[in-house]
Amino acid sequence: MLTITEPIAAGKPIFHWDDPLRLDLQLTSAEKEVQQKASKYAQETLLPRVLEAHRTENYEGIPSLVRELGQNSFLGINLHGYGFRGLNHVAYGLVSRELERVDSAYRTVYSVQSSLATEAIYLNGSDEQKEKYLPGLAKGELIACFGLTEPNHGSDPGSMETRATKVFGGYQLNGHKKWIGLATMADLLVTWARDEEGIVRGFIVEKGTPGLSVENIRGKFCLRAAPTCEFRMDKAFVPEANMLPKARGLSAPFMSLNKARFSIAWGVIGAAEACWQIAREYVLERRQFHRPLAANQLIQRKLADMETQIALMSQACLRVARLLDEGQCAHEAISLVKRHCAKTALEIALTARDMLGANGIVDEHHVIRHVLNLMAVNTYEGTDDIHALILGRAQTGISAFS
Repeated sequence: MLTITEPIAAGKPIFHWDDPLRLDLQLTSAEKEVQQKASKYAQETLLPRVLEAHRTENYEGIPSLVRELGQNSFLGINLHGYGFRGLNHVAYGLVSRELERVDSAYRTVYSVQSSLATEAIYLNGSDEQKEKYLPGLAKGELIACFGLTEPNHGSDPGSMETRATKVFGGYQLNGHKKWIGLATMADLLVTWARDEEGIVRGFIVEKGTPGLSVENIRGKFCLRAAPTCEFRMDKAFVPEANMLPKARGLSAPFMSLNKARFSIAWGVIGAAEACWQIAREYVLERRQFHRPLAANQLIQRKLADMETQIALMSQACLRVARLLDEGQCAHEAISLVKRHCAKTALEIALTARDMLGANGIVDEHHVIRHVLNLMAVNTYEGTDDIHALILGRAQTGISAFS
């Protein structure tokens, strides 16, 4: 039987143009507190830094950023014990969104430290490894990176060439990893290699290991506020105690990748929101033909499209976060939101750049920086096409990867 209920509050509901589906009403008090804290930190501390960091590729502030993330208890916020705050994936997503509202590079630092490297140890490490490394990672006193991608194998990690050979007391690693965030300043390089049986294993390679060489990738036009790197291992010795004992096969690094993809989906919403609201303010202030640009129908339609997509992306990501917290989130659901949100955020940023006219290519207006960054975000940790194939396989039962 259909039950008709009375409205909770009398009067006409108010439409909140900046949060039309009221994400705020769906958050707990703890989640709201995290969002507000992350927003204050990002806007007051990171936003004043970003223009110079992006223009000059100056990475000197990154170690301070990692420490600040740790001091604010943002790092590994969804993890428990070892100094982590022990909240949930919604809180993790909200922090990602606020950091990327400033710059994708800063959110990438957060994802690399929290999801990729830290969770790899958290999920696959021994008790001794967890006690040794996780407290420092939680505080931001240790910086870590995640070495999976290789120069010839980006979307195809199954063809990994890096090898781990058993030697007395441990393993000897030989290989080349590329497009690795934070590697040049990492104290710990969580690295993936095939053993002599062809099984993918995880290793914690410590900074200064003989045979390890690391360098920044130069000439990139995206994510310029944080380092993207490559490293080589030439007979680099890793002691037995630094092999991740629970990591066996590609499923181990993919667990960390899925969490990073989740943070990307949330993060790009922040970048899209920044571009949308910058464009909105611009067209309200900018006058052409004796009236604000915002008075034009085409402009209002673009604003409406931005608002709609951001509202829907936010609801989708919130749902995926709740599913993760309930243990009910399949990895394909993360592929769905990573693919859709990254692609849509780039479309929103490009539209905003167009709405700003010539000013849209000037970095002091911030939009062009988001455009460049989101091009990279659409590529890393699964391109649009790769995630489409994941979803296609889930629907048809047929793999089109080979």
